[in-house]
Amino acid sequence: MKALRFGRHAAIAVIAAGALALTACGSDNATGNTPAGTQTSGTKVTGTLTGIGASSTGAAMDAWKAGFAAANSGATVQYSPDGSGAGRKAIIDGSAQFAGSDAYLKDEELASSKAKCGPDGALNIPVYISPIAVAFNLPGITELKLDATTVAKIFRGQVATWNDPAIAALNPGVTLPDTKVTPVNRSDDSGTTTNFTEYLAAAAADVWTDKASGVWPATLQGENAKGTSGVVKTVTDTPGAVTYADDSAVGGKLGTASIKVGEEFVKISAEAAAKAVEAGKPVEGRSANDVAIKLDRKTTAKGAYPIVLVSYHVVCSTYDKQETVDLVKAFESYVVSDAGQKAAADSAKSAPLSSALAEKATKAIESIKVKS
Repeated sequence: MKALRFGRHAAIAVIAAGALALTACGSDNATGNTPAGTQTSGTKVTGTLTGIGASSTGAAMDAWKAGFAAANSGATVQYSPDGSGAGRKAIIDGSAQFAGSDAYLKDEELASSKAKCGPDGALNIPVYISPIAVAFNLPGITELKLDATTVAKIFRGQVATWNDPAIAALNPGVTLPDTKVTPVNRSDDSGTTTNFTEYLAAAAADVWTDKASGVWPATLQGENAKGTSGVVKTVTDTPGAVTYADDSAVGGKLGTASIKVGEEFVKISAEAAAKAVEAGKPVEGRSANDVAIKLDRKTTAKGAYPIVLVSYHVVCSTYDKQETVDLVKAFESYVVSDAGQKAAADSAKSAPLSSALAEKATKAIESIKVKS
């Protein structure tokens, strides 16, 4: 599949201002693959880069930090997984040099970012594509089939037990227990919640009457926990519980649902997530270097898994110092490179950026400059 190929020349993804390149340090990254652009010539970057944001990309971020540090012994990336909302706030108020967010900046956030990031504001750069699992704890059951309406009813508390007729009708031949259904949602402002509620609001609008949001509707009952790891742990410890979480965090510990798309049920996978992203379109009204993607949550494309997130690194279009520009460019260039994307895929089961999307991301990174 095109979206999963790594055939792009690695140099495309490591171009930076002033012929910036990364130099090899004689060690491999976290997955045993030499980071892209580890030439023996060029300028090695040093310093500390600070990021705040999404917890869903934790495994990928660990791999990126390790791979980048392997090529730049004097450079460090610090990242605090406080949630997408916290990350977007941090890039807007200048307390972080980049944000990790599972949702692109809203129009009002983009406008606010101009105070710290210059007249063009911040840029949304896609770095990570992953399916969001509907993950459940039912001993002896590892897979279920669900449609959008039933998923919406489950998380609205309208399905009391797992042998409810709505679930049974979609899963003939499966012996379902009368275990209580316990929905578990994120307690923090979460990009994963934004993506999940976008899907429900679009694909099950007759049931999910709330607007898509990063904050879970306060009127709904259920358990909650902070961060991706928090909801997964709660479900793991609670028979009958169900949540939504980045598939990399589920890691085979919980059962997962195949989701009905058109007339078929699509099993969760990186390939299926990539197909859903391919059906998306650029967000209107953004600058030429912004790569925010509007996903089609009601896609009927064969083999596409629609509950998908595109995680972004939100960076400033301009920074105060050349050293910061060089460091941001170097790190982000590695992240979107073939090697960086493979490191994430190996560590987090994510879908690598397609060649076309990676080229757009690289162009955006190249445009970052010092404030004039």
